Amino acid sequence: MIDLSIFYQRRLRFLAKLGGVAAVIPAAPLVTHHADCEYPFRQNSDFWYLTGFDEPDAVALFLPHRPEGERFVLFVQAKQASKEVWNGFRWGAEGAVTRFGADIAHPLAELPQLLADYLKGAEAIGFRVGKHPKVEPLVLSAWAQQLDRAPRSGVSALGLVAPCPLLHQLRLQKGPEELERMREAARISAEAHELARNLARPGMNERQLQAVIEQYFLEQGARGPAYGSIVAGGDNACVLHYTANNAPLVDGELVLIDAGCSLVDYYNGDITRTFPINGRFNAEQRALYELVLAAQQAAIAEVRPGGTAEQVHDRAVCVLVEGLVELGLLAGSVDGLIEQGAYRHMYMHRTGHWLGLDVHDVGAYRLGEHPVDLEPGMVLTVEPGLYLSDRLPAPEGQPMIEERWKGIGIRIEDDVVVSEQGYELLTSAAASSTEAMES
Repeated sequence: MIDLSIFYQRRLRFLAKLGGVAAVIPAAPLVTHHADCEYPFRQNSDFWYLTGFDEPDAVALFLPHRPEGERFVLFVQAKQASKEVWNGFRWGAEGAVTRFGADIAHPLAELPQLLADYLKGAEAIGFRVGKHPKVEPLVLSAWAQQLDRAPRSGVSALGLVAPCPLLHQLRLQKGPEELERMREAARISAEAHELARNLARPGMNERQLQAVIEQYFLEQGARGPAYGSIVAGGDNACVLHYTANNAPLVDGELVLIDAGCSLVDYYNGDITRTFPINGRFNAEQRALYELVLAAQQAAIAEVRPGGTAEQVHDRAVCVLVEGLVELGLLAGSVDGLIEQGAYRHMYMHRTGHWLGLDVHDVGAYRLGEHPVDLEPGMVLTVEPGLYLSDRLPAPEGQPMIEERWKGIGIRIEDDVVVSEQGYELLTSAAASSTEAMES
C-alpha cells in the first residue's frame, strides 16, 4: 500500500516554491500502439510525484493564490460503468477527494468551463507548453481571457512559465521513502542479473536471457522492465541501444545485459553487466574488462557531497584513456587525448545519469557554467564502457583497431546514492569482479 501522506508533503513543498504562480500539471494520456490497441498505461512522472493518482487524462491544479482548502484541485475521468467494464476501475471525482486528498475534484469534462476561474488571480500560470496538446489550448484560452479583461480589471497573469525547474529540483533530491523504493528496485534488478548470468550458456538466444530477467521482475511484484532490456552478445554489445535481442550467444564471446525493473510506483533500477558466455575471458576480453571495472571503481569513489557528476565522468575517462594507451589502442599523452576527444570512437557516452521515477531522471547537471553539486539523496548511475568495432573510424593519427579486439563491447553500470558520508552502492548484489564473472 502506497503511503499517500508522502504526496501531501510533496504538494506542500511544491506550493511553497510556486509563490503566486498557479500550476497546471496534466497526467499522461493513453497512447495508441496500433489500430484500437493501446500501450500499457504509464503515468506522467511529474503528475505522479505530486498526486499518486494512476489514471490517464487527469489534470491537477496547484493554486497557492487560493484560500486553504482550494489549493489542490483534480479533474478526473468520471465514474462510468460502460467505460469501466472495458478499461477498469475509475476513482471518479469523489475518490479523488476521499482517497487522494484533493481539496476539490471535478469530472474532466468540466475542465474547459472551470479552468479560467481557478486560474484567476494568479501572478502567472505554470504550464509546460508543447507537451500536452489537449490541455494546452484550454490553458492558453484561460490566459487570453485574463489578458482581454486586463484593461478593465487591471490584473492578469503576467506570463506563462514552465513549472518544470521548480518541480524537478524537488525530484532530484530523493527523500527517505524514495530511497527505500529504489533499494527495492535495485535488489530485484540485481537478483535478476545474477540469475541470468548463472543460466547463460553458448547456443542460447539473447531473448532467452531477456525472458529470464523480465520473468523475475514480474515474479517479484515489479511492474516490469524499466526500459527496453538490452541483451547483446558479441559485436551486438557495440550498439549502445541494441534491443533486437534475437541472436545466438556464441562460445568465446561476451554478452552485455543492460536491464532494470520498474516498481508499481515507478521507481527504477538500472544495471549493466558484461560477462563471458562460456565462463572464461580470453586475454583481450580480460584486459578490457579489468580496465572498465577499474574506471568504474575510480568514478564511484568520486561520488560525495560537494562533488559533481562531471567529476565522476572525468575520472572514468582518465582511467580509460590511461589504460587504452597502455594497451596500444591509443597513442599520445593522456591529457592531450582527452582534450582532443581521441577516445570517443571507443567510448562515446557519458558515465552516468540521474535515476529515479524516470530512468534518465530529471534535474540539471549544470547551472550555466557551473556543474551542479552532488547532495545527499541524489541518485545517479555510474556506467563507463568500451566498444571496439569499426563502426566509427579511429581519429587521424590513432592506431587502427586490430581484429583481435573487434567485437568486444563492455559496460558496467551501478546505481549510487550520494550519502552524508560519501555514497551508498545500491546494486552491489549484482557481482562485477573479474572472478565472479568467471565463476
